[in-house]
Amino acid sequence: MSVTAGPGPRLGHEPPGTVSPGRLLRAGAVLLAALALGWCAGFAWFTYAATRPAPAVPAADGIVVLTGGVGRIEAGLDLLRRDRARLLLISGVSEHLELDQVARAAGRSVPPGLGERISLGHSATTTVGNAMETASWARANGLHSLIVVTAGYHMRRALAEIGTALPDVALHPDPVQPPAMSRPDLWTLRLLAAEYSKWLAVECGLTGGAHLGEVA
Repeated sequence: MSVTAGPGPRLGHEPPGTVSPGRLLRAGAVLLAALALGWCAGFAWFTYAATRPAPAVPAADGIVVLTGGVGRIEAGLDLLRRDRARLLLISGVSEHLELDQVARAAGRSVPPGLGERISLGHSATTTVGNAMETASWARANGLHSLIVVTAGYHMRRALAEIGTALPDVALHPDPVQPPAMSRPDLWTLRLLAAEYSKWLAVECGLTGGAHLGEVA
């Protein structure tokens, strides 16, 4: 008795269950296009939120200023002078600078009695460092609410990092708008795009912020 072999795969046809390279490439292209579209939509929202005027902040236990841009220290000192909080931390100050020098560089002076309510943080060099410095200061002083002062484009990442370090502390953003934000150009868009990408990384847990909750 002879046995006849069944028909083999025909030329030009893949066996059942096999995905052709062409289909994989098309699926990859669709996925990349969807990711790009999502990134662009998110970036448009981020830019709008980062540059819009902020509502007045409520009173809080403390104020933290994240140094690194124009207008931040001035805003923090003005909030303290208006008694919007009882204590102020200026985080990320060069270790050789004293309070009077910091205030003078910002075009402000420190009235008598106000200096004892202000602390300078000299260890932070990154946003994660700012969060760690803020957490240690807030816990040492028993603070349960903070006004956060930084640039508008930096605010969401700052809140995410500080919020991880201080999950039980209420955070109230008081963004400062740098002059460059009033006249957007290619440099400004690059800055916003970089900050948006960094914030996305924080939200996805891709930075050191995952360990901030362990700060004592």
